[in-house]
Amino acid sequence: MRFERAPMTVRAAEEQMWFHMWRNASPHPIVGDMSDAANRRSFLRHSLVGLGAFTALSSRALTQTLLAANSSAAPTTHPTTHKEQHMPFTLPSLPYPEAALEPSIDSQTMIIHRTKHHQAYVDNLNKALEGHADLQNKTVEELCASLPSLPEAIRGAVRNNGGGHFNHSMFWQIMAPAGSGGAPSAELSAAITKTFGTMEDFKAKLADGGMKRFGSGWSWLIVKPGGALEVVSTANQDNPLMKGIIDTLGTPILGVDVWEHAYYLKYQNRRADYLKSWWDVVNWNEVNKRFAAAK
Repeated sequence: MRFERAPMTVRAAEEQMWFHMWRNASPHPIVGDMSDAANRRSFLRHSLVGLGAFTALSSRALTQTLLAANSSAAPTTHPTTHKEQHMPFTLPSLPYPEAALEPSIDSQTMIIHRTKHHQAYVDNLNKALEGHADLQNKTVEELCASLPSLPEAIRGAVRNNGGGHFNHSMFWQIMAPAGSGGAPSAELSAAITKTFGTMEDFKAKLADGGMKRFGSGWSWLIVKPGGALEVVSTANQDNPLMKGIIDTLGTPILGVDVWEHAYYLKYQNRRADYLKSWWDVVNWNEVNKRFAAAK
């Protein structure tokens, strides 16, 4: 399915122009995988301050320029699945406009999350694999699944950045504009009911995994070897593919990002509100495909 880019409003243009001004002017761009809490908080603090300052000082002429540029830009589209065979890894496009997930996820968060945080994981993963020709033909899934066998000098970088790239590439695909993501298939619904009791029980368990994750991480629905479902939570950019790292392995078919950068501009410290609203933009059509393929 293709989504046409909606016309940009003046407010959205102003926010986008603020973002580009901030990116070009900031003396402290995002560093690496942003695993340091102080760096994340500093980034968010500067983002909020910058947004307020821009709103007060924005120029109508410059805003209209952005509007004109946006009207001629091609829509952001992408196939249902993002398949990458090997290095160099690239930042995937979104299968919908940045503002398409509002009000659950605001456009500014989507822009920063993907073009700054995810881009950093991609860049650092490619850098880590330089000089390792034997690893450059591996997929990111294969890299995540073979961490214990990787050279110790790059193992941590591949774990953090390969995990970050895989996790976010999946995250963008398992979301869709509210009302367009369909519903769990009969087969997936039956499996969820068998495992968790009800759909609401499942949602509560996944949210609980996100709420109890201290600091940063993810809450996942996985298909274990043998086909059973389970909810697991991982720290930082770890994921259930990581043999030798994660106790409960499986194929992730749905996952929610609970790093602060995924929600803080809109929800601040209200992670529970973010998790509740996130269900409105789950792309069950994509989750159904992943479930069918993983069994």
